Amino acid sequence: MVKTLPKVEIEELKPGIKAPAKETLLTPRFYITDFDAVANMDISLQDEELQAMLTEMRNDYNRRHFVRDDEFKQSWDHIEENKRRVFIDFLERSCTSEFSGFLLFKELSRRIKNRNPILAEIFELMARDEARHAGFLNKAMSDFQISLDLGYLTKNRTYTFFKPEWIIYAVYLSEKIGYWRYITIYRHLEKHPEYQYYPLFRMFESWCQDENRHGDIFNALLRSQKSMWNTWKGRLWGRFFLLTVFATHTLTVHERSDFYDTIGLDAKEFDRIVIRNTNETSARAFPEILNTDHPEFFTRLERCSDYNLKISEIENTNQPKWLKFLRKLPYHISIFGNLLRLYLIKPIDAEALRGTVR
Repeated sequence: MVKTLPKVEIEELKPGIKAPAKETLLTPRFYITDFDAVANMDISLQDEELQAMLTEMRNDYNRRHFVRDDEFKQSWDHIEENKRRVFIDFLERSCTSEFSGFLLFKELSRRIKNRNPILAEIFELMARDEARHAGFLNKAMSDFQISLDLGYLTKNRTYTFFKPEWIIYAVYLSEKIGYWRYITIYRHLEKHPEYQYYPLFRMFESWCQDENRHGDIFNALLRSQKSMWNTWKGRLWGRFFLLTVFATHTLTVHERSDFYDTIGLDAKEFDRIVIRNTNETSARAFPEILNTDHPEFFTRLERCSDYNLKISEIENTNQPKWLKFLRKLPYHISIFGNLLRLYLIKPIDAEALRGTVR
């Protein structure tokens, strides 16, 4: 007798259309910004670099990469329930994140087109890449009889306002950490092909180059604004965004360790590799980077992850809201305290290292 795999329970808006994941501090966000301020940005300090990046983006090296070949044309019913569930979650988060970038870059391009044509074209080409990624990921979800309604997401998602400087810090880190995530997974699966259970993974090498190029563009934008790296405020904000992005990554990866198990990766080790590499890469853009070799650095980050898992356990109970709040409060305070201690660890002066061989 053939055992039928149980259907993965997924909340749907309508048949075949997945309801978006509940918005939390850890879910991908949608952003808006001060478009007039972006249009008026003086980018002359990095004009040569941005012109070179524009030429590279026009070349569109990956235009023929995102093609579903014959390996995709098969049934995926053999993937067991838990692996299917965590993979769909991975696809949804990745698709939502890429689509968020598309919306931001497309709107930036539209709003500044007549006042900053070079930057507008760069944003338009970045939006092209993000749309391509989001569409490919959503199509991958459809292989499992589910997909996202991206139009519904556009209309119903909460949009967070970030000042242009915050957008630059955040997007730079998002693209670079995305690069290190994709390339780390790709290199691991290259060595351990037995864990490559879906053909999307073998595309990550070329995929991550888009992330890297986008990060380089935001590197140039950051360095074009002296206030973002040549002032004490710029140093403090840079450290804040580094720590925020790394903490979010740790909490998210540990919360979804089941997915990394399915591809043969240890979530803790993966998180540390990605953070260390992203931090080192950030020395090319940020005035300071975090001291990830400090003995307390990962210990405290991972402690925050443990507290976050406790918070999730409490949230998933049927207790009254007021009781949940009281039970979660000590963990929230502990997370804040650990992050504050991490922020106060003496950073590494990246400006002093600039120009040295690393």
